[in-house]
Amino acid sequence: MMDKRIVLYRSISLFLGLCLWVCAAKAQNVTVDASIDSLQLFIGEQAKIKLEVSYDAHRKMRLPIFNDTIITGVEVVDVAKPDTQFLNDKKRLLITQEYIITSFDSALYYLPPFEVFVDDKPYYSQSLALNVLSVPVDTLHPDQFFGPKGIMRPAFAWEDWKMIVWLSLLVVPIVLLIIYLIVRYNDNKPIIKTIKIEPKLPPHQLAMKEIERIKSEKIWQQGDSKTYYTELTDIIRIYIKERFGFNALEMTSSEIIEHLLQEKDHKLIEELKDLFQTADLVKFAKHNPLINEKDMNLVNAIDFINQTKIETDPNIKPQLTELTVEEKRSRRAKISLLIMIAVLCIAAISMLIIVIRDIYNLYF
Repeated sequence: MMDKRIVLYRSISLFLGLCLWVCAAKAQNVTVDASIDSLQLFIGEQAKIKLEVSYDAHRKMRLPIFNDTIITGVEVVDVAKPDTQFLNDKKRLLITQEYIITSFDSALYYLPPFEVFVDDKPYYSQSLALNVLSVPVDTLHPDQFFGPKGIMRPAFAWEDWKMIVWLSLLVVPIVLLIIYLIVRYNDNKPIIKTIKIEPKLPPHQLAMKEIERIKSEKIWQQGDSKTYYTELTDIIRIYIKERFGFNALEMTSSEIIEHLLQEKDHKLIEELKDLFQTADLVKFAKHNPLINEKDMNLVNAIDFINQTKIETDPNIKPQLTELTVEEKRSRRAKISLLIMIAVLCIAAISMLIIVIRDIYNLYF
């Protein structure tokens, strides 16, 4: 019976001890630590308080908030952004919060523990102390004290003025360009252009130039009779149109011959008639003339041009013809001018703002 009681007592003791250990372990899940980098400073100097809170990552934590002072006489100058660090495979969090403090009254200050809430339960750090000393003053030698000095103008430095000078010089041509573009935009006068026209070659020279081109390309030697006769007859048709004044391009071969027979030698016309007939056979009947026949047709075309051409005075030099054209400024051109004016205005205003800002920073 006695042994059963001993076993029961031991079991109860073990259970209570385990509960106390679990409670102690839970209490240790949150740690709050506060430290100060200087326990002593002079009036107006600053010190840094570091607050570190370690807790389980799944819990909610709230740091203390100070408006202006921690206690009367100790002011908060700045509160840094909290630094977060994960521990134990992201199971725990370490939050570090820094406070910059100062004091303007000499005294020994007691800084109470910092209160931190984790899951709305308060936890406290250790208390801190801060000794603020006054600046020692030698009252026996007042001659060592000096009154306030006058305002000193800084020495001239080109680096301070370089941007101002260059931007100011750049603004001037931009403003002049803006004025010029505005004048152009408001000017509704038409744009006058002068076009120079090259003198036109006489019909026979133009025709001979094209025949020389056919001869140089040697189309008839390539077996393409249709292309050769088409180009050759087109040259003669254009020449007849320019020389005799009727539209040979829109007429058949027989109609051209009939018009020419009214003005020129019948023998010369007969030779030209042979050329047109051969060309019609090539184009419409797939006739393939011999090389000699092609050469003869080319010679007949040249003879016709030489026999019917109107000679010009070689001493008279052809002159360029100048043609004056007036054009109104298009809508697109006006829009382009407006865009250029707007962009330049923005650039000039931006430069002036920078210049005024830099001058203000130098003197005020």
